[in-house]
Amino acid sequence: RDEDERPKVAYNQFSSEIPVISLAGIDEVDGRRAEICKKIVEACEDWGVFQVIDHGVDTKLISDMTRLAREFFALPPEDKLKFDMSGGKKGGFIVSSHLQAVQDWREIVTYFSYPTKTRDYSRWPDKPEGWIEATREYSDKLMGLACKLLEVLSEAMGLEKEALTKACVDMDQKVVVNYYPKCPQPDLTLGLKRHTDPGTITLLLQDQVGGLQATRDNGKSWITVQPVDGAFVVNLGDHGHYLSNGRFKNADHQAVVNSNYSRLSIATFQNPAPEATVYPLKIREGEKSVLEEPITFAEMYRRKM
Repeated sequence: RDEDERPKVAYNQFSSEIPVISLAGIDEVDGRRAEICKKIVEACEDWGVFQVIDHGVDTKLISDMTRLAREFFALPPEDKLKFDMSGGKKGGFIVSSHLQAVQDWREIVTYFSYPTKTRDYSRWPDKPEGWIEATREYSDKLMGLACKLLEVLSEAMGLEKEALTKACVDMDQKVVVNYYPKCPQPDLTLGLKRHTDPGTITLLLQDQVGGLQATRDNGKSWITVQPVDGAFVVNLGDHGHYLSNGRFKNADHQAVVNSNYSRLSIATFQNPAPEATVYPLKIREGEKSVLEEPITFAEMYRRKM
């Protein structure tokens, strides 16, 4: 792999620069809400990344999700490959790199969970027992949490609470469970190369191993995000960045692997519908639009890829 695509900072050299924000009291209109909102907005302007705790997603549900995911990845290959996603199937299992020589070193299960009418449960692994139910509940809870965070950003832009959610038209959700096996030569490979997420907002649950890294100076310096038990790492994506006319950063990040531990993370991507219009919802006085013209999300995605 090219020198510049190799990890520069160790997976466990943690930094506490990314703010950890408690959402306790976010629904109290006159209480802590204003203070919480201020912290979220500052984090979005600064990094496009923050962590949330006291977020209302049940700790048992979180531990069930991670336990069941690890049990799935421990299954024999033939059980996992029943859900092979190749050939354009919507959802299922993908392997890369340690089973075939490519650059990203991970195994993945993807769920297309919203809009709910498009769910295809035949693509949701039926082993281990209980995983389908846990994933269904998890995806519903995270949809609620994502909308709550988007309300905060809408208000910060001086818009009605639902503005960002409405801009997504019929919000799409994809839950991606990533398993990064131990890697014999971690300094030569990344788990997931540097990128920004195309969508609106991403909620990431990571285990205690560490490996998520972020930069805010275009890759000159990187930090490894400190894992916080039961927290979600919130990343703003390109769509959120454009809707805010560049005020909120789209998180520039990557994942690194290590030779000591396997690592599990669950990323929930909240995206607009393909036909949703991508254009700033508000342009502040004296600013010009970061986009020349409105485009659809499908077109924005096509240009990015």
